[in-house]
Amino acid sequence: MAEALILGGSGQLGSQLAEQLGEKGIGLPKEQADITDPSSLRAVLDRFRPQRVFNCAAYVRVDDAEDKPEVAFRVNALGPLFLARLCQEREITLVHISTDYVFDGRKGGPYTELDPPNPLNVYGATKLLGEFFVRAYCSRHFVVRTAALYGLKGSKAKGGHFLDRIFDQVARGLRPKVVTDQITSPTYVRDLAERLTELSVTPYYGLYHLTNLGQCSWHQFAVTALKLAGLPAEVEEVTSAQLKRKARRPALSALVSVRILSAGVRPLRYWSEALAEYIAERRGEGGFGQRVLK
Repeated sequence: MAEALILGGSGQLGSQLAEQLGEKGIGLPKEQADITDPSSLRAVLDRFRPQRVFNCAAYVRVDDAEDKPEVAFRVNALGPLFLARLCQEREITLVHISTDYVFDGRKGGPYTELDPPNPLNVYGATKLLGEFFVRAYCSRHFVVRTAALYGLKGSKAKGGHFLDRIFDQVARGLRPKVVTDQITSPTYVRDLAERLTELSVTPYYGLYHLTNLGQCSWHQFAVTALKLAGLPAEVEEVTSAQLKRKARRPALSALVSVRILSAGVRPLRYWSEALAEYIAERRGEGGFGQRVLK
């Protein structure tokens, strides 16, 4: 039997958690554990009888969620509700992953766990509902908000993460257009997975923010990554209004934790340091050309 079960185990964070946990963890894709199907979840939990469940399953296509709110609601809200109830019945610790998009970005500085959420889009609203359900129905819970994830394995649901798309555009000779008026906390999934495993075995249940330290605009993130990669490409500065996306994004949704140290868990390192390591590792695994996600 597995000590830990990872739902959404084929995704970018889920696969990193599976690697981090090794023999202690089993990652399951949607085909083997559908979070929107209570009977499927019940059967999986009873089969593996885990001590911990990491819920990395989510509907993450932010703009598409505006046109498919019922799909986003089913995956991001109802799924966590079903899971929370089942974990409570079995006295299983539930680690639920959430997002910086539960905030509206109007604070003017990084958000802590004490700040009231106010999502601007369907994705953020459904993720916030999922948080509420987990906190209400599972006493042994960790709700962990994070932001701007990237890693060696990109997100299949999004066709790769942000840096994948930047490197792909540069490889095709295109000039990336990236917003300067959205500030976030880029987070390396390897760092996040390490801290999640540490936090999940503590008795300090509750809500946490876990991102690499510091903040930057998406434009600065792209420019820094290309510079570290040694790619002489120019990134065009644009505003959110110019991109005309369906879903509104918060202007400043950087996260910071006021709780993590009290749980005996160290904060993550600065985003620029983590990015430098990612670039070095990606260079060693084949470089910065176009990638096909499997």
